[in-house]
Amino acid sequence: MKRFTLNLFFSLAITIMLSMQAQAMDMVDLPESCEDKGLNIIVCPLDDGIETDDAIDSMKLRANSLNFKLVAHMPLSEQVKAMGEDSRRMEIFQFCDALIAKQMVEYNIVFAGFLPCRIAIIEDADGNGSIVTMNMDTMVNSVELTEDLKKLGLKVRNTILSIVKACVEGDL
Repeated sequence: MKRFTLNLFFSLAITIMLSMQAQAMDMVDLPESCEDKGLNIIVCPLDDGIETDDAIDSMKLRANSLNFKLVAHMPLSEQVKAMGEDSRRMEIFQFCDALIAKQMVEYNIVFAGFLPCRIAIIEDADGNGSIVTMNMDTMVNSVELTEDLKKLGLKVRNTILSIVKACVEGDL
């Protein structure tokens, strides 16, 4: 019985390690300047010489090339200006793969709270832009998912990170 228990333990440990390793290997490498700011938020300053408009163009092109639909754009700073206040540039872009979203929400309604995926671009007082998005690892790992849904969740995470990377680097 001890041998069976020990073999089962090692088998489970190896499975977990391989799963974590595969998840890490699949992850898009963000630039070193990106930071997890806590509360599951990643902030990435734009690379030197990358203008905000160019970063937005890169974001849209990368999303399109990965078949991720831009489903909403909220130019918040324009709304603030229309209300008579000054505002630094602040825009939120929302992306979605509707078929993946449907599967995730049908599996567990809590995923509706994460939809659609958001990427914000914010300029500081000097006009330097930063990209802000959610660290989706917590979302993907917070609910027990089937293996197929976990793969889809990681695909979404990697797609968003790829979009962020293109945006930060101005990769047209």
